[in-house]
Parts: sequence; structure tokens; C-alpha cells
Amino acid sequence: MNAEIMTVTQLTNAIKLSLESTFPSIILQGEISNYKLQTSGHLYFSLKDSNAQISAVMFKGHSVNLKIMPKNGDQVMIKGELTVYPPKGNYQLIVRELSYMGLGQLLQILEMRKIKLHQMGWFKSIHKKPLPKFPKKIGVVTSPTGAVIQDILNILSRRFSGFHLILNPVKVQGEGAAEEIAKAIDQFNQYQLADVLIVGRGGGSLEDLWAFNEEVVATAIFRSQIPIICAVGHETDHCIADYVADVRAPTPSAAAEIVIAEKQQQLDHLSTIKKRIQQNIFHSIQKNQFRLQGILKHPLILHPYGLIEWRMQKLDDFRVDFDQRLLQFIQSKKQQLEGRARQASALNPINQILNFKHRLLTYEKMINQRIKNLLEKSKQQLDHLSILMKAIDPKNVLQKGYSILFAEKSASVINSVQNIKKGEQARLLLVDGEALVTINEVRSREI
Repeated sequence: MNAEIMTVTQLTNAIKLSLESTFPSIILQGEISNYKLQTSGHLYFSLKDSNAQISAVMFKGHSVNLKIMPKNGDQVMIKGELTVYPPKGNYQLIVRELSYMGLGQLLQILEMRKIKLHQMGWFKSIHKKPLPKFPKKIGVVTSPTGAVIQDILNILSRRFSGFHLILNPVKVQGEGAAEEIAKAIDQFNQYQLADVLIVGRGGGSLEDLWAFNEEVVATAIFRSQIPIICAVGHETDHCIADYVADVRAPTPSAAAEIVIAEKQQQLDHLSTIKKRIQQNIFHSIQKNQFRLQGILKHPLILHPYGLIEWRMQKLDDFRVDFDQRLLQFIQSKKQQLEGRARQASALNPINQILNFKHRLLTYEKMINQRIKNLLEKSKQQLDHLSILMKAIDPKNVLQKGYSILFAEKSASVINSVQNIKKGEQARLLLVDGEALVTINEVRSREI
């Protein structure tokens, strides 16, 4: 029998149809691996056990319903159908629902809720309200049948008198417990029934304590106007209510101790203050007695006059200083008056005329003296010029043996051999007369 020839697409479509009709709905349990979240919002991962694995995809339309996004290693249970992805020829699961298995799921929900409330700021100390120092009405939110309420009553009755305890009984585990706890807290606030609240229960598993991890309880605690002490489980147990509450007590009994601790501390503090006041009063009295004895022995007390002696002496010094300053003031004013009198005398017309006359006489003397000095200076200059004229007078030169040669016709001075010729006649001026000479020879020389 000859096999029918098929294309890859035909074969893939046939397999796809066969698988989808054979496995229309599947529920699988396994561990997530190769997890990848695409930007489109689709989830891709593998679901495996110890011997096998299968590819899976959860599209955004279904993944948006997840409260917690999965991660590698999570044990999950999925519901979906089997199909084939033709482009790669792989068979895979289309996941419609995904749920976590066992304790791991609760821990994941708890961790995610912690992160959410922490980001909202509900755990910050700024939101913590102080406990009242002396509460008269103490509210308790817990089970009416458990040991918690008995422990709280025993502690309060033994150590704290004059209180009024109000119990608002609630379920502390199981379905509806979180809503009852939140409602009880709201009722205490609505009617202002207590000064402080203790919210708690005894120890147990994570599932038993889960009501105190619910967001509805955390919300009621956060919005409470009454300070809340949370005491859930044992010392090692922690829940979200502990982080949101104003004070966390390791046990319910410890919560009762915290409520009355402030009163006992105040009593102890008052007792300490009383002792300190008594000691301070005693020391103050003793100290003041010593001071009083010292004051009584002081020289000023023994001789009171000594208190004013130096002041009297200082008063005398002030008087002397005042007299000196007054005398200086009078002398200064006298000098000012004398100066003003001189100014007034100077401004008198007669005195001014006399002053001008005196100044004119002074100016006349100065002018005469200056004229005399000018005449004397001019005479000296003339004498000097006379001496100079005599020094340059040609006649005085002739007396020293010199003579002057003049041209016979022009009577001009001949001062160069270039101006005379051989055979010419000239006049020779001497000190006592002149002579007529003839030039017999002319000799020149270099200058």
C-alpha cells in the first residue's frame, strides 16, 4: 500500500487536531522552570517533574488575574488544554488557570502583602501612636474561650487596679475570622469604648494565624484612632498585624504587662523623685546653714559701717572732680567772652580806621624801601655796564700797544689782507693820533 504524500503543514495540522480533540482539558501539577515574562504580558515557562517537562504559555488575558506572579521553582497546579504551535512544530500547554500549592503559596502571598503595605508606608514609625500612660478602659479583641483572655485578666487583676476591661469576642481562625477581627476594631473606634486595645490570639501554624495576615485586619489597625497592641502567637511568630500595630507584644501576657508597665514605671519614677527631692531639700538646708554661718562672720556684717565708708570716700572724689570741672568750665567761658570782646573791639569803626591808617603807613614804608632798593639796584647795574663799556672801548685797547688800520678813502676798518693791495695807502689809528702808511707788501697766512 503506497503511503499518502503530505506536506509538513498538513501533518502538523493533523497532529494539532488529534491532540486538541484527545486532550480538550488538562489539569497538571508540576514545578515551574525557564520562566519568562514578555513585555506583551504573556508568560512563557516549562512545567516539569522529575522525569519530564512540557512547554506552556499563559496569555495576558488570563495572567492579569494572578495575585502573585510565578517564578522558577514554584510548585503549581495549572488548568488548560494541549495544542501544537505550527511554526516550530512543538506541542505545548495553553494555561487558563494557575494556582500555587501548599505552604509555599501562603508564604508568597504573605511576602507580597508585606511588600505592598511597606511601600504604602503602613509600617513606618511615624504612624505609630503612643500608648496612654494610665488607661482606665482596656479593650480586648480575641476568642472568648481561649487561654488568651484568661492570661490577660490574671496579669491585669494582679498588678493593675481600677481598670475596666471590655471583651469583643471574635473568631481568631478559619473562614470569616479576619472580617470579625476588623469589625471589632472598628466598633471600638466607632463608640470610643477603650483607651487602648489588645488584639491577639495564642500560637499556631501559619494557616492558623492567617487571619492576622489579611489586609482587611491590617487596614482596620492602621485606621484605628485607639492605640493597638498586637499579640499574636508566640514570641517567634510574626504576622502583618504586628508590623502595622502601634506596639507588638511577643505574647498576650506580655501585652497585658505592656499596658500596665507605664503605671508601674510612673510609680517607680515618682518614688525615685520623692527620694531625690528629700535629698535635695536636706542638702539645700545644710548648704544654706553653712552659707548663713559664713555670712554672719563676714566683716561687713560685723562692721556694717564698712558698707558705706568707701561710698562716702567716692562721694568726696566726685565733689572734688565736680569742682575742678566747674572751674574749667568757667575759665573756658571767660576766655570765650574775652575773645568775643576782642572781636567786637576790632569791629569798632574808629579802631578800624586806625588799623587802616597803620596799614597805610606800613605800605608807604614798604613802597619807599622798594623804590630805594630799585634805585640802588639800577645804580649797581649802570656801574657794571660802565665797567663793561670801558673794557670794550677801542681806545683802551690802543693803550695796550694795539692799533687799528682804516682804508684811506672809505674809512672802513681793514681786518683782512684780502681787503688791501700792495702800494695802497691807509690810515693807522694809534692811542695818541693816527699816521698815513703805504702798503709795501702783503703776506697772507692760514688761520
